[in-house]
Amino acid sequence: MNESEFLDLTDRIFSRIEDAIDDAGLDADFVTNGNVLEIEFDDGSKIVVNRHTSNQELWIAAKSGGYHFARQGDQWLATRDGAEFFSTLKTAIAEACGQPDLELDL
Repeated sequence: MNESEFLDLTDRIFSRIEDAIDDAGLDADFVTNGNVLEIEFDDGSKIVVNRHTSNQELWIAAKSGGYHFARQGDQWLATRDGAEFFSTLKTAIAEACGQPDLELDL
C-alpha cells in the first residue's frame, strides 16, 4: 500500500473510533493533530492513537502500555503478540472509562 492509501485507510479508522465512542454515549474529547488522535476522558485520562506512516503501523499509547500494530490482510495485529488493534483499543477505552463491560462497536 502506498502512503496515500495508508493515510486514507487510517483516516477512516480515526473516524470509526470517534463514531464508536460517540455512539456508546461516552463523554470524551477528541483532538486530531496530523498523525495523532488523542482521546481524553472526563477524569483526564488519555489514549493516543498514532499512525506511523513510514512503517505503516498504528500505535496505541494508554495507561496499560504502548502497542504497535501492522496490517496483515484485513486486520491490524500487534507486532509483539499478535493481538488485534480494535480489541486492544476497546479494552484500553473500557479501562479508561472504568467500565469493564463496555459495549463498543469498533
